[in-house]
Amino acid sequence: MLKIVNLETTYNDVILALKGISLEVPEGGIVAVLGANGAGKTTTINTISGFRTSLDLAIEDGTIEFFGENLNDKEPHEIVSRGILQVPEGRRIFGELTVEENTLIGSFSVKDRGQFEANKKRVYGYFPILEERRNQAAGYLSGGEQQMLAIGRALMAEPKLMMLDEPSLGLAPLIVREIFSIIQRINQDEKKAILLVEQNAQMALSIAQYGYILENGRIVMDGASEKLRKDRDIMEFYLGFTEVGVKKSFREVKHYKRRKRWLS
Repeated sequence: MLKIVNLETTYNDVILALKGISLEVPEGGIVAVLGANGAGKTTTINTISGFRTSLDLAIEDGTIEFFGENLNDKEPHEIVSRGILQVPEGRRIFGELTVEENTLIGSFSVKDRGQFEANKKRVYGYFPILEERRNQAAGYLSGGEQQMLAIGRALMAEPKLMMLDEPSLGLAPLIVREIFSIIQRINQDEKKAILLVEQNAQMALSIAQYGYILENGRIVMDGASEKLRKDRDIMEFYLGFTEVGVKKSFREVKHYKRRKRWLS
């Protein structure tokens, strides 16, 4: 479905953000992109979404293909029309509008306006709390409810591929588990492909089939989720455990040790 080959991007024509990354998302699959802050995760999905002019972001090399079509020169609205929807970091809902008005905005690209009610019913089926609060200003929702609304708004556009940017950010563990469970349901029920950008490797790999590890704009490791969850480096540096299962502070881990192992 989505194929990225040797992608290089720059900010402001000087900062090399992505350094030749390649990744794939199959139809109906969940693929996780993991890494620390500044690794290039958000840049990856912003590049796929076509946010070049507003972010002064440029593709220097490589290709982005969706069902075989090159998206390198496509504008954001053209990419949305092809079925790629991004749920941005920080939710970015319209706080002054009601929950229902936010969902209506999500359906702007759907040609069959008669589908709005059916799509809305489906979204409320996944997120009953949104139906209860459909006439409430979205800015008064809790962080978890706003994340549900952001995902529901994307679903209204009938996406083929949903890109979720840090859906666990700032949320309590119980809410994170609930949201990830719903993401998995959406994938299974509707066969929608999901590209999941996350720092929470434990949760991401629990629902993804495949994962990529980004560091400093490069993919340093990739593989099946089960394989990554058992990998000593991933356990130590992203899940926070040593070989014997004891919690370990990230600050205690020497960066050169990780890089030496990954590059060897």
